[in-house]
Amino acid sequence: MREESTGYDASQIQVLEGWEAVRKRPGMYIGSTDERGLRTMVLAVAELAVNEVLAGRAGTVEVTLTSDGGVRVTDDGPGRPLDGTGGTGAPRLEALLTTLRAGARPAGRNDVMLDLCGTGPFVVNALSRRMTAEVRHERIRWIQEYARGVAVTPPTTAGTAPDSGTTITFWPDPDIFGTTRFSFDTLAERFRELAFLNRALDLSLTDRRHPGEPRSARFHFPGGARDFVTFLDTGTAAPALTETLSFELEAPRMAGTLEVAFRWSDSPAERLHTFANSHPTSGGTHELGFRDGVAATINAYTRKRLPVPLPLPLPTETAPALSANRIAEGLTAVVSVKLDHPELQGPTRGTLGNPLVRTCVQQAVQEHLAAWLEQHPKQATALIARFQAPRQHR
Repeated sequence: MREESTGYDASQIQVLEGWEAVRKRPGMYIGSTDERGLRTMVLAVAELAVNEVLAGRAGTVEVTLTSDGGVRVTDDGPGRPLDGTGGTGAPRLEALLTTLRAGARPAGRNDVMLDLCGTGPFVVNALSRRMTAEVRHERIRWIQEYARGVAVTPPTTAGTAPDSGTTITFWPDPDIFGTTRFSFDTLAERFRELAFLNRALDLSLTDRRHPGEPRSARFHFPGGARDFVTFLDTGTAAPALTETLSFELEAPRMAGTLEVAFRWSDSPAERLHTFANSHPTSGGTHELGFRDGVAATINAYTRKRLPVPLPLPLPTETAPALSANRIAEGLTAVVSVKLDHPELQGPTRGTLGNPLVRTCVQQAVQEHLAAWLEQHPKQATALIARFQAPRQHR
């Protein structure tokens, strides 16, 4: 087709950069312009504060849904410098708030990546009618105002500061979003999950949108994945069949760490939650390694002479093994790996692909579960009997 017949040439190509690109196609950066996109906005800003805590530079994070429809995120770190306010070695805050990242960034084992698109707080700035950055550093309070991705004032001193830290407040642009109402429950669910997976994190979420009826929740779980398993089983009527088995260890072969906690209850349901660098996953090598390890250990144990006779014959070396699905009945588990170089795959980055993770998780689960079974013969016997019993008799 000839150029003159279509009336199309290079002069008609439109190139959008920076805040213009974000505002033209917001769904490309935050997924949607509904409540789900608003959640992504909060997480993208909270990521900065959470990583200050995990790096040991801060102790707490406070997230507040303000009465005028904004969101305020505060940490008590040293104060991330705005341009011209002095340095702590961290990237300047103004640059983070006014520069679009080029694609998703990798997150090492010591970071969480709440903003899966990896575009950072600039996208939040571009999609907000207003944003305010406050830095408290060396007893000086600095303020800078932004609107729709652009700084509208220079960093300005605003008196003395009794403490240190960084506060970012933003108000979503109603011209972009169909709703600007945040869901307290949805945010609380993700922040609770995050605190279970990172013992050092102390995070609070407060809702001040209803005068006289503030709502607040604090998330801090020193027990880590063990506490997570207890929470997942809270409210279930099925009694626990085993205590919670948990362990955490360094795994140099996979260049990371792993934390696993699990127990069985008298329930037909399985609750298995997996995470890679604190990101929820829908499968991958860590899940496969966990399932392999549990099934191999349970089947190896049933082939031994148990200290208490079972009412049903034990499988022999040639007998069919217990199926993985049967062993998973009543199992509640949390499997969390933190890697220097996570390989998250799929359109939503929901599947972990690192091959060595499978072997490392499997071996760790086999070692710890085998030791537990040997040390708790009565619980082990009851557990195996349950797996072997016909389903209709349970």
